Amino acid sequence: MTAGQEPPTAGGLSRRHLLLGGAAAGIGAAGAIGIDLAGEAGAAPSGAPVATPLNGTETVPYFGIHQAGIDTTPQGHATFLALNLRDTVDRAALKRMMRILTGDAARLTQGEGALADTEPELAVTPARLTVTFGFGPGLVARAAGEAPVWLRPLPAFGIDRLDPAWTGGDLLVQVAADDPVTIAHATRMLLKDLRSFATLHWVQTGFRRAPGSEKPGTTMRNLFGQVDGTVNAVPGTEDFEQLVWATGENPDWLVGGTGYVLRRVSMDLDKWDGLDRSGRESAMGRTLVNGAPLTGTNERDEPDFTATTPLGFPVIPEYSHLRRARSENRAERIVRRGYNYDDAPTGEGISNSGLLFVSYQADVDRQYVPIQQRLDTLDLLNQWTTPIGSAVFAIPPGCKPEGYIGDTLF
Repeated sequence: MTAGQEPPTAGGLSRRHLLLGGAAAGIGAAGAIGIDLAGEAGAAPSGAPVATPLNGTETVPYFGIHQAGIDTTPQGHATFLALNLRDTVDRAALKRMMRILTGDAARLTQGEGALADTEPELAVTPARLTVTFGFGPGLVARAAGEAPVWLRPLPAFGIDRLDPAWTGGDLLVQVAADDPVTIAHATRMLLKDLRSFATLHWVQTGFRRAPGSEKPGTTMRNLFGQVDGTVNAVPGTEDFEQLVWATGENPDWLVGGTGYVLRRVSMDLDKWDGLDRSGRESAMGRTLVNGAPLTGTNERDEPDFTATTPLGFPVIPEYSHLRRARSENRAERIVRRGYNYDDAPTGEGISNSGLLFVSYQADVDRQYVPIQQRLDTLDLLNQWTTPIGSAVFAIPPGCKPEGYIGDTLF
């Protein structure tokens, strides 16, 4: 017997075995007479492992009247790609390109590997993956199609400091999912499909709160700490249908699609740090704690722009972002989707962050441009935000399994 080892009993068992055996017997007896050993009445036994709910296998249908990724509940991560067509790509090549892209996008979104996927194991967790394609004016012209009148660069705004590296493009690919690994794999597969047709112009990646970290339906917050996107039409409602989906006022090939604006907005977090809480709320027109308008209590309370302070000043300042973004014309509305970005700092600052602002609307000129013109004129938030990228695309409608995205154009 080695040092520290207990002597065996007459039956060949150590005292430790006897004690453990007795304890086990006691637990069994307690269970038999219904005693709750967890200390809480009615608590479930903890012997069996608790299954962790997973959303990695969740899929979003790919085929349909509209492309997925527009009325889809926003995923936790997104990558936005813009590509420029090669000079040799003609109308026939565009058709081949969109057939290939549609086929692989359909497979990837359903958890299947792309047609020539060398890492199909990375595709089995779709995590609500959606892939949405958009056409810039150059692609529509190459296809000899009729472009909507709004499919062109936005008007020049005084606050813009646009960098060509984040501006324009012939083809948009929006890849979104709840898992960044899924996005990385899908993006690589689609770029492999595009190698002979186009060159990469820009890539922008963004994020929101991770799935499960907040209650469903919670409005996202940007990196200023503000709720971002409170007033949004709800998918499936008549309001959403009228604001988003293109109708007969657009070319026939776009009916069922939508207009798309992507703005890269730099946010000066270092300068924002110097502003006190009341100043931040005045600039926004909403409280920081829950996003309620300064005249309300809850986030979705209707703002009262006529309310004044005891000194006679508007409670919601005229220069606030909330006031400038709001119009009496109900047609001047959009459906927005924002993603934060947080890149490596440059220079002496400690942040290089901002917002990837995406808006969907049936007519960019009629709905988006008037809003941006008001913000350009008198939005105090412009002191801390600067648009540095801008692009406009036409999102064609969805397709049937035997078709492909853009087949209405060709």
